[in-house]
Amino acid sequence: MKNITEVTIFVLNGLTNIFHLQIILFSLFLGIYLFTMVGNLGLILLVIGDFRLHTPMYYFLSVLSSIDACFSSVITPNMLVDFMSENKSISFLGCATQMFLAVTFGTTECFLLAAMAYDRYVAIHNPLLYTVSMSPRVYVPLIIASYAGGLLNASIHTVATFRLSFCASNEIRHIFCDIPPLISISCSDTHINEILLFYFVGSIELFTIFIVLVSYAFILVAILRMHSAEGRRKVISTCGSHLTGVSIYHGTILFMYVRPSSTYALDHDMIVSIFYTIVIPMLNPIIYSLRNKDVQKAMKKVFVRNWFINVVHF
Repeated sequence: MKNITEVTIFVLNGLTNIFHLQIILFSLFLGIYLFTMVGNLGLILLVIGDFRLHTPMYYFLSVLSSIDACFSSVITPNMLVDFMSENKSISFLGCATQMFLAVTFGTTECFLLAAMAYDRYVAIHNPLLYTVSMSPRVYVPLIIASYAGGLLNASIHTVATFRLSFCASNEIRHIFCDIPPLISISCSDTHINEILLFYFVGSIELFTIFIVLVSYAFILVAILRMHSAEGRRKVISTCGSHLTGVSIYHGTILFMYVRPSSTYALDHDMIVSIFYTIVIPMLNPIIYSLRNKDVQKAMKKVFVRNWFINVVHF
């Protein structure tokens, strides 16, 4: 073992080595990334700029947008550079940093979606006391706890993964430094890593999904007790968008990480990873704002104000 040279640089093979496909994929993912940044940062600015959106629900939504913007920025820019470069290498430290940040933001989003489900339950169960029940003393610790859970989970998996020996190959069959593809090229015993991955991610998924399901069970009871058809439609519209986002996100996470290592198929996993790290951050602003009348009003207010300024200036 002393004669084996340890890997200090990894190579991300990515989706394809065919040049014309790389050009097409570069254009596609650049468009997705720009749309993601505009959508998420625009939503944050809307929440900051419109006093009607200064409620816990929209504070949670702005935090989710910031996580999605950061999550996508950890993965996409490096992938875009790899599409246009022959040198697809990433340093050992760069790979560890990318994994740490990706796992942090991914896990934080899981906890935050659960907190958002609880927030919706509080708002619907007793709307008159919503601002009191969801005061800064409640929603700020929930946001901090979400980040703390993400940092803790990322620290455990990053340390466990990069304590392994990588001496057989340095080629990662993936678009970024994720846990399963790195485990697959290690020449160490990875049994403990696989157990950590399965049980930690499984526990987080069970805990957060349980909170979501319980919250929505109470929300369903509250909807059935409502006498106003308009009130029911508004609640279903608001909660439906959140439930859609939760279902898509948790479905991909469960498929990726909560399964035996023998079922890993890196080519298929790469496609699923693209979906939850790049596509979902683009879809979230659409899912949460398309049917939200408050956000639509805030957007119209901004567009009308900008149009008026341009007309006056002209």
